[in-house]
Amino acid sequence: MKKHFLLICLLGLGLGSNLWAQGSETYGKGLRINLNEDGSKYIRFITWHQFWTRMIENNPGTAVNGEVQKTTFDVGLRRSRFLWYAQISPKFLILTHIGINNQTFVNGGASGSAGTGGYGVGKKPQLFIHDMWTEYAIVKDKLSIGTGLHYWNGISRQANASTLNFLAVDAPIFNWPLIEESDQFARQFGIYAKGKLGKIDYRIALNKPFATPGDTAVMNRNLGRAYSSNNNNWAFAGYTAYEFFDKESNVLPFTVGTYVGTKKILTLGFGWHIHPNATALREVRDGETKKHDMRLFGLDLFMDLPMNKDKGTAFTLYSVYYNYNFGPNYMRSIGIMNEGVPLKTGSLPQGGGNAQFHIGTGSIFYTEAGYLLPKSLLGKAGKIQPIGTLTYKNFEYLADPSLQYGVGFNYFMDGHHAKISLKYQNRPLYAAPLPGEKAFRNPDKKSAGELILQTMIYL
Repeated sequence: MKKHFLLICLLGLGLGSNLWAQGSETYGKGLRINLNEDGSKYIRFITWHQFWTRMIENNPGTAVNGEVQKTTFDVGLRRSRFLWYAQISPKFLILTHIGINNQTFVNGGASGSAGTGGYGVGKKPQLFIHDMWTEYAIVKDKLSIGTGLHYWNGISRQANASTLNFLAVDAPIFNWPLIEESDQFARQFGIYAKGKLGKIDYRIALNKPFATPGDTAVMNRNLGRAYSSNNNNWAFAGYTAYEFFDKESNVLPFTVGTYVGTKKILTLGFGWHIHPNATALREVRDGETKKHDMRLFGLDLFMDLPMNKDKGTAFTLYSVYYNYNFGPNYMRSIGIMNEGVPLKTGSLPQGGGNAQFHIGTGSIFYTEAGYLLPKSLLGKAGKIQPIGTLTYKNFEYLADPSLQYGVGFNYFMDGHHAKISLKYQNRPLYAAPLPGEKAFRNPDKKSAGELILQTMIYL
């Protein structure tokens, strides 16, 4: 682990000099085509790539590519996206966002890919639509209404997070509690309304969640609880935030993780997502299936405060409390870019590789913080921002709540446009219930670690 840690750090420093040579110190309004003299009519293009170099301490009993592996060292593509939107009138906006995610050397390839050859496992991932919507301004700044496959989500600020400017390398994942179940990579079809009323920024949506037919496998995987396959109900979601200082842009739904000292922000927000009869529980004794409403709530605080203007220092903090109710004992395990599988079924409840219990009925408290060091530290070479995260999960189906942490830093060569991030994070290792018990347990607080180096450029 020490040797690989040093290798990753050296790789990051080496890539840093190359990226700095390619980047621009001032992006301005980015890749934009103005269609009139004052720029009120325009087309804006955004593109970005995020690569992860990782050292993963696998869950016990893991095989990768058919071989037993205690640790995995790899390079993979976390995200590659292209987004464009246009306004030929202040009253209308159209947006399209396409891309791929999570390609590794053993998975993430095109649908049906397997074996070796041109379409071998892990190769040629499928480009798909992330966002596509049309929007109409009803009352300038105060009310706009849109329809489509959209990202105007409820629950929390991070449920609407931009992937361009994370504070802590990536999202904690449980901020998207429906991810790839009843949504399409955190998006759903629906109708939304958004705007600003004084210091209040709001967004609400009425969505038609994606169907989840034939969810027997999901029912088994999720301990008998699953999304209901016979459900045509709409979902109601929203998020409102009070802006104490500077106002944030809401032309697009994507919220910023850190402004790197360029804005003074303090917001307090509340959000929700309600979907009637969304999940089902099959009783073991009589085989009867009972449906349950999904009721998800979040309360959060975000601050991004410049500390010393002359030195260029700033402090960023985000804290959120989630109260999730999917129905009794619901729980879901996820592994990001996970290459590992269990050697045998049931060897570890949460699965192989880097899988962990991310989402479940219960509560989550999450906080992340960063401090932007003085600009004189590196001079024209960029800025350094140490970061830390803390997560507490208390799910119904966990006999022992989990406490997780992460530490690392961001190296900004030109803000978020060219940056390198390094983070170490741990995850708990749970065992199956003992005879007579009804929940997963981790009394010894066993955990495994993962080291991530992210190299990113966006234009």
